[in-house]
Amino acid sequence: MSEFLDTLSGYDIAGAYWVNLKLTAFAAVLALVLGTTLAMMRISPVTSLRWAGTTYVNVVRNMPLTIIMASMILVLWPQLGLTLADDFATNFFRLAVIALAVYHASFVCESIRSGVNTVPVGQAEAARAIGLAFLPAARLVILPQAFRGAIAPLGNTLIALIKNSTVAAAASVPEISVLMREMVENDANFVVPIFLTIAVGFVIIVVPVGVLTTYLSRRLAVSR
Repeated sequence: MSEFLDTLSGYDIAGAYWVNLKLTAFAAVLALVLGTTLAMMRISPVTSLRWAGTTYVNVVRNMPLTIIMASMILVLWPQLGLTLADDFATNFFRLAVIALAVYHASFVCESIRSGVNTVPVGQAEAARAIGLAFLPAARLVILPQAFRGAIAPLGNTLIALIKNSTVAAAASVPEISVLMREMVENDANFVVPIFLTIAVGFVIIVVPVGVLTTYLSRRLAVSR
């Protein structure tokens, strides 16, 4: 046991997890903005916007995240010249954030749309009755209540994003899965303990998120 602990001390495990958390935080913000926009498009009275939002969700949601991540590195950067930073490490990190956000925005959209279904129909009708157009009604009446009803599915999407942040390894981002592979290669006699250590780390991160979102979903549920 002491030998394994000595081995762990030679790796920056906390630093690798910190990279995953930063990927999650930045991607979550971008995915929330994009996903909310898509949700507005999907409930819009404009047919073309509904079609565009539906197409995006159906295509991206059914596409492997690894393909999107690899496209950022192999297509947008070298072929189309999309450069977000001068140094490679920062550029790859930001491209990975965009890939994660683009993918998870489709799930955020559907989570918010499920929250819209929890809003009593009379709320939207009352908004229209007092003369509010679609955008003011959505911003002032529908979305505030929809977010309350979507806390649980949004929490599940955030948990998936935390775990999917390991796919950033495809973009050469030095996060925890890259470090785990290095640990296994260098200390093959501790394969099982290494896997368990990394798994426990994700449990410690994910469980509080699940508990918090479950509590908030019950506490802030929309009354019917």
